[in-house]
Amino acid sequence: MIFLDSNIFMYAAGGPHPHKAPSAQLLKRVAAGDIEATTNTEVFQEILHRYRAIGRWEDGRKVYQLARRIVPGIEPVTVALLDVSFRLLERYPGLMARDGLHAATCQRLGPAKMCSYDSDYDVIAGLERITPQEILAGL
Repeated sequence: MIFLDSNIFMYAAGGPHPHKAPSAQLLKRVAAGDIEATTNTEVFQEILHRYRAIGRWEDGRKVYQLARRIVPGIEPVTVALLDVSFRLLERYPGLMARDGLHAATCQRLGPAKMCSYDSDYDVIAGLERITPQEILAGL
């Protein structure tokens, strides 16, 4: 199971960037059922927050709706998950709160991989971060 970070959706939907094409290709493979992936409710909140904050709500609506169609299952954020996230934040002082929540989701899923361009995840013991390029190369 691969956990999709919010940056994968945003790069896929964004303007020209080296991460755009691999992110879009990965999401196409997820949508086709070739790659088993999930995310959590906080990722969707991040998408809505970011696009609203930069005054691009129409784009945000589209990214949200497309992401909802692509990802077959979305992990909920629960109090138990927040407790795991809290422990990760205690252990890794440089880890941002949202990243802790996503890492906690990965831990709950078992031996999951974190698909993200965010290298902040690399400090977390037992969590493997992988980029869309690496996933696509392994298919």
